[in-house]
Amino acid sequence: MFFRLITPTRALAGIALLGLGAGPVLAQPKGDPDWPCVQRKVSTLSPGSVWTGPDLEAAGPWGDDFEAAALAQKIASRRTALPEVDPLLDDFVAKAGADKEKRLTRVFSGVFEVINGERNKVISGIGRYAQGQRRMAERIRDEADQISATKDAPSAQDARDIPKDASELETKFTWDRRIFQERSQSLTYVCEVPTLLEQRLGEIARKIQARL
Repeated sequence: MFFRLITPTRALAGIALLGLGAGPVLAQPKGDPDWPCVQRKVSTLSPGSVWTGPDLEAAGPWGDDFEAAALAQKIASRRTALPEVDPLLDDFVAKAGADKEKRLTRVFSGVFEVINGERNKVISGIGRYAQGQRRMAERIRDEADQISATKDAPSAQDARDIPKDASELETKFTWDRRIFQERSQSLTYVCEVPTLLEQRLGEIARKIQARL
């Protein structure tokens, strides 16, 4: 039986390996225990981090300019590849007339609000994800302790004496560990999303500013 291969040392070592395999999930920065990513957490972005153009407030509400708002939402979406942004901006500029600078500024305001909003949702989701992983890691450690205690018990000295409950616990431990590891691998990719959004915002800002 697979259970015979699990000793107290092996079970607890498996948990240690989980901590290593989880990467950033268990190695969390001291500043925020719910932030599991290697990337530094920046809760929200500031327009000034990527924008050196005209004052955003002076340009007026971007949502009141229908064409600017529609363009902002389109180019902010990751479904729109960055190379597709240039011709869309060029077409907008050609139709913007004398208000080109003000209307392009509104486009950036919209892009910033859309991307920053999406990024905030991703960061909140990462925090919830990390909390779930922490709870699962604690449960797996408890299961390992129970397996070790059962293996050390006199009734477990012979494989034929292993209780049914202990065998079920071993199965649960193996399954939970697999889920934990798969979720940890997924989290590695999710942690990259805020950075990718920041990069997209910066690139779009540069494209807009080049046309002012």
